[in-house]
Amino acid sequence: MQLEITGHHIDVTSSMHNYAQEKISKLKRHFDQVLDVHMILKVKKLEHTAEAVLHLSGNRVFADATSHDMYAAIDSLADKLDRQVIKYKEKVQNHHRSEGTHRNIDFG
Repeated sequence: MQLEITGHHIDVTSSMHNYAQEKISKLKRHFDQVLDVHMILKVKKLEHTAEAVLHLSGNRVFADATSHDMYAAIDSLADKLDRQVIKYKEKVQNHHRSEGTHRNIDFG
């Protein structure tokens, strides 16, 4: 999984980069088909925003989070992405299971 972090109006420090990398790497626990992640960290006055786009096999997932602290925004973003990845994984698994469970209806 590739992780690209960019900053708008903020210098991404190594500790911020490591923290974000640690949080995003936990997504692999639930779904191992995450290809790459592009994260943008922004600061606008007192609002710290973290947004990310995950590229999954055949799909993209977007989430963003805003807080007064950048680390809190990254935490919230990781939680949102985790929920969306789990939802996507269940959707993919349920789709494949339903193909073989068709009922035969006898109108005789």
